[in-house]
Amino acid sequence: MNDALEPQPGPALSSAAQVSVVVIAFNDARHVADAVRSALAQGDAVAEVIAVDDASTDGTGAALDALARTEPRLRVLHRGENSGGCGSPRNDGLRAATGQYVMFLDSDDVLPPGAVPALLSAARQHRAPVAAGACVRRELPARRDVPWQPALYREPAVYDSPDTAPQLVRDTLCVNKLYAREFLTGHRIAFPEGRYHYEDFVFTARVLAAAPKIVTVPDTVYIWHVRRAAAQQSISLDRKDVANWRQRIEAHRTVLRILGDAGRKTLVQAAATKFLDHDLRMYVRELHTRGIDYRTEWWQLARDHLASFEEAELRAAHAPARWLARVVLASSAPRDLDRLTQLAARPGRLLPPYATGPDGAPVWSADLPEVRLDGLSPGDTVDAADEDVPGIGATPVLPVTIDADPVLGTARGVLRLRVHDLYGRLAAAGPVSVDLTLQRRRDERPGPVLTVALAPATDGTAWTGTVMLDLAPLTELPGSRPDEPEPWDVTARVTCADGTVIGAGLRAVGAGLRRRVLPSRRRLVVLAQPYTTTGGALAFRVASGPRSVWRIAARRLRR
Repeated sequence: MNDALEPQPGPALSSAAQVSVVVIAFNDARHVADAVRSALAQGDAVAEVIAVDDASTDGTGAALDALARTEPRLRVLHRGENSGGCGSPRNDGLRAATGQYVMFLDSDDVLPPGAVPALLSAARQHRAPVAAGACVRRELPARRDVPWQPALYREPAVYDSPDTAPQLVRDTLCVNKLYAREFLTGHRIAFPEGRYHYEDFVFTARVLAAAPKIVTVPDTVYIWHVRRAAAQQSISLDRKDVANWRQRIEAHRTVLRILGDAGRKTLVQAAATKFLDHDLRMYVRELHTRGIDYRTEWWQLARDHLASFEEAELRAAHAPARWLARVVLASSAPRDLDRLTQLAARPGRLLPPYATGPDGAPVWSADLPEVRLDGLSPGDTVDAADEDVPGIGATPVLPVTIDADPVLGTARGVLRLRVHDLYGRLAAAGPVSVDLTLQRRRDERPGPVLTVALAPATDGTAWTGTVMLDLAPLTELPGSRPDEPEPWDVTARVTCADGTVIGAGLRAVGAGLRRRVLPSRRRLVVLAQPYTTTGGALAFRVASGPRSVWRIAARRLRR
């Protein structure tokens, strides 16, 4: 409705209506109405929804204007020129807001029912200028929900200052939070303007630097839609250009500077550790899929940034991340990409060979002995899992490598395992068996658990076992989608004679990673394909019924 960016008079606020929801949109006519309606559906707590159209060319602005004619709480701002980022339109909405509190919402996401009341109630009850809640990443079209930073939102909590909860720096999102508008304006907290990627990193750092009281709730307050097949990828998903890595590093440097200038030393270290545990591992997992020019530039950018980290910040990271960082720092060019990819996975796997330095301590390799693998010597404390891994949870994780060789025959198949020792750590515990859980990726529904008895290998460096593998029952579980290929992940728990239980993932090896058509009593046929994920883990795609076979055959013929 409004074609200017000057603040306009808003609706009168009742005692209940205290929140302004700022929705930003650019060329998203297909989804923006759903986002706006999800905000309006929050009830009386929402005084107004301010939609900022960032100079769209696809009819987004007209769609918002049409919706505003029927929704008195909706106000529309139209930017005359596209900003190139998310910060400027959010700042426009923040300046125009009249509510006591403000929230931010992207046009391709939604607020679940009850999100605003849950945050508003917590903020008012504890007189906290910031309230935060759980967010889920919803993979579309599969509708698979993956919790974002779940450890932060398991239970309600109140923190008088973020200094007492440095783990809060791990949640860099701005959209799953409610902010007192007076707090933001009083501390002059805003987003970076213009074509700035990862603007929410900087905004969140400015919020934490101001040391507000923060209350968290376990309620899901934001649905982050992930559309990997979209023609235009979101900034967080579009990592194929090395410029994305450069922008992420620049945003992280700004975060460290903001927190450091505010004297938040504890938060500075936590932010550095978060970069190692999350950002570095995420990009390393994908590095082997990039071209040589990308890898070379990525490596140099990473080395330059990691060189500014203090040793205490490296030590504070979990073992896989700090080892990855030290390999990058020690080598002037990309190397050992297969080992790095496997180590960056969740859970991480350290592939052999297992070299030792002159003093017998574990090291990365014989030609890189300066990279010590601290934490692997006998008697060292095992790192706890840095986050819940589906099917494994928070079980302590050693970077154990389990090779999995699937062999699918004309009926049932077999899965051969080889559990590698790790500098004597497993030998001391005495591996007895491995419990394998197949988990449907779409909804994390567990399938059958397979138990594999282990026996020492003849070379004394591993344990081996074989289990029958029948994938047909996976297509008969509740919620199965006939004729549609479903990805299934595999996780493992190694049980040892001394009572130790270690969570691990499986590395796909062997020549058995081929699609096979298997007989099924109920579905006639089952189409199964073992494959390797981007992080090197074993997974399966399973479909059932003659129609699925015909569809895949037809696609191959078209190609």
